[in-house]
Amino acid sequence: MNPYQVFKYVPLSVLQMLARFVAWIMMLLPDLSIVRTIKINMTLVAPDLSGHQQQTLIKDIVRNQCLSSVESIKSWAMAPKWSIAQIRDIHNQDILLEGLASPNGMLAIVPHLGTWEMMNAWLNQFGAPTIMYKPVKGELTNSFVLQGRSRLNATLVPTDGSGVKAIFKTLKQGGFSIVLPDHVPDPSGGEVVPFFGVETLTSTLASKLASKTKCALVGVSCIRRIDGRGFDIYCYKLDDPDLYDRNASISTYALNQAMEMMIKENCSHYMWGYRRFKQIPILGNPYNAPESALTDFVRATHTSRSDAYSPMDNDASNSEQNK
Repeated sequence: MNPYQVFKYVPLSVLQMLARFVAWIMMLLPDLSIVRTIKINMTLVAPDLSGHQQQTLIKDIVRNQCLSSVESIKSWAMAPKWSIAQIRDIHNQDILLEGLASPNGMLAIVPHLGTWEMMNAWLNQFGAPTIMYKPVKGELTNSFVLQGRSRLNATLVPTDGSGVKAIFKTLKQGGFSIVLPDHVPDPSGGEVVPFFGVETLTSTLASKLASKTKCALVGVSCIRRIDGRGFDIYCYKLDDPDLYDRNASISTYALNQAMEMMIKENCSHYMWGYRRFKQIPILGNPYNAPESALTDFVRATHTSRSDAYSPMDNDASNSEQNK
């Protein structure tokens, strides 16, 4: 038996309690890679935060990322109906249903926001989406994740040209696909456009699919409820004409703007532990850069930004919700 199957028998509440404990331990280790990455990301996207504000936000992000990790593992271990039963409220479901009814197909835009694996089971109720799957590291881990995702209605395709063609075909037939568009792509598959005011390499896959098929675009996220009892689904209508522009710079910029809108509502639930900005012109990789170089870069770019973001203003979650 795959050792990950033990998660099938451990109650979610116990896993969440353990995740909070791990998060507490992680915050005692400021040099831990993931904590350092989150701090650098917050320095880049929200340079106006005070030291105390940044520390509070980092604590919330670490906690939410640990919780989402164990919740995803639990979801993979259980039958899809278990994950579906964890969903409490659906916000703006009519937007999703309208998108699914599009004759040009629908592309669900799903950033690394909240517990998206829990949402996958729920979204698969509406059809048989075509989804890209990249094997994860470790044979046992990959086997476990693949088994969990294979229980869904989805058709899994590789993250290469054949997978793109499969998604394109699905959309042309009026079907739907799910894309996580905030991965850092290879340079050949990306455009350098702003994300939270930082010029960085951004994937063009979703934008090219949209411009070629004119499919409906619907943003979807799955956020843990403030009371900790289950999850809510949020649907967003993404209908900016620029999202369909054949100029990849224009469409990817518009897509980043759409993702920012989704993320800002629940900033501390975004996976800021991911090295999203590792390809920045001039600076290069900020996660390897000397602290002085990062400080100079932020100071220089911050003066030219007219809309500096403050996650503390409009994050729907707060430091109390997961205590």
